[in-house]
Amino acid sequence: MRLEGKVALISGGARGMGAAEARLFASEGAKVVIGDLLEDEGRQTEAQINEAGGECLFIRLDVTSESNWQDVVATTVARFGKLDILVNNAGIFRTERVEDTSEQSWDQVMDVNAKGVFLGTKAAIPEMRKVGGGSIVNISSIAGLVGSPYSSAYNASKGAVRLLTKSTAIQYAREGIRANSVHPGVIETEMTREVVNDEAFRQFRLVTNPIPRLGQPEDVAYGVLFLASDEASFMTGSELVIDGGWTAQ
Repeated sequence: MRLEGKVALISGGARGMGAAEARLFASEGAKVVIGDLLEDEGRQTEAQINEAGGECLFIRLDVTSESNWQDVVATTVARFGKLDILVNNAGIFRTERVEDTSEQSWDQVMDVNAKGVFLGTKAAIPEMRKVGGGSIVNISSIAGLVGSPYSSAYNASKGAVRLLTKSTAIQYAREGIRANSVHPGVIETEMTREVVNDEAFRQFRLVTNPIPRLGQPEDVAYGVLFLASDEASFMTGSELVIDGGWTAQ
C-alpha cells in the first residue's frame, strides 16, 4: 500500500474532491482525519470509510480559524500518534468579475482559499518536524495559473495558494517537509454544480477541452495520492496540472 503507516489530515474532506481523496488514502493504508464544516456529510464519509475497513475520523473544522486548526491537528496526533500528510483541500468558488465583487465576497474567498491554506500549513509543520518530515499538498486550480473572464477573487486566491506552496517548499525542504500544489480544471463536484449544469458551458468545455469530458473527483485524488506518497520524495514546489489539457492550448 502506498500510504501504509501514514497519518493524513484533509480539509474540506466531507464531500467532492476531499472525500474522494480521503477514500483513496484510506484504501492505500493511511489513517485519515477529515475536517469540514459540513458535519452531516463529513460523518457520512467517515462512516463509509470505516465500514469499508479503513480508519477515518471526522472533526469539525473552520479553516479560517487558527485556534480551530491547532485543535484539529492536536486531536489528530492524540488519536493517531503523528501527522505525516496535510491536504489543504477546502475551498469556495465565486463567479464574479472585478466590478461585481463586493468587499465582503472578496474577503470571504481569500479567507477560506488562501488564509485557510496558510493556517493549515502553519499548524501542521511543527508536528511534521517531530517525525522528520511530511508532505503538504495544496489544492489550487488552473485559475491559479491563468486568468478568467468570469472570476476575480477566486483567481487571486488560487494564485496565492500557488506561490505560498513554493515559499513553503523552499523554507522547509531541508527538514524533509515537501509542499506541492495541484491545479485541477473543471471538476464535477457539489461546489461547481451551478457552473457544470449550465448546458452551454458544458458543451463549450466538451468541444474545446483536448480530453473531451469534465474531470471527476477521482482524477484529482490520484494526483494528490502521488504527491502525498514517498513516490514523490524528490518533488517539492511543483505544480501538478490535472485539467484534461485545457492549459496546454
